[in-house]
Amino acid sequence: MQGAIEEHEAIFKKMGVPTLRVKREKHLEQVSGIVFPGGESTAMIRLLKLSGLIAPLKYWISECSMPVLATCAGMILLSSGVDNFENQETLDLLNIRVKRNAFGRQIESFEEPLTIKGFSQAFRAVFIRAPVVTRVGDDIGILASHEDKIVMINRGNILAASFHPELTSDTRIHKLFLQRIERWVDSQNFRAQCS
Repeated sequence: MQGAIEEHEAIFKKMGVPTLRVKREKHLEQVSGIVFPGGESTAMIRLLKLSGLIAPLKYWISECSMPVLATCAGMILLSSGVDNFENQETLDLLNIRVKRNAFGRQIESFEEPLTIKGFSQAFRAVFIRAPVVTRVGDDIGILASHEDKIVMINRGNILAASFHPELTSDTRIHKLFLQRIERWVDSQNFRAQCS
């Protein structure tokens, strides 16, 4: 609905994967995974409320375990709360708290080779007004940190990164997401169970 949608679409197109912009509840029945892109988290939550998508998204993600990739603002959106914006609404789908703009403003954006658990080579991470994870629940796996700050986590069907993998030519994070989709689709008659 808002944010770095085109950049994610371009990565998936390069990988031969069709995409659909989810703007209505009926669209959730036509996809096998969902990306919450970088952008403006407060605008995203407002648009999700206006479109009536909050309850359906929570159902598909929590009850049906639909695979999710959340980047930057997407991570904020899925968190249980924001330390430096206490009144910000979130979807509360991840047992984490975050801090917005933890590395500074847009002008202080940077790229950094990042060691990600499970990857044999560093990933060139692009940080733009990036959040960091300040608190994790027991069900959260930490996949990457930068300067002792948590920047990528995993929980079941959800991958969340505070950086922008869609702004690089490295498709490994998107491939990891697609592998989760394939396993989810293969593991159950998910349409019959969740539609």
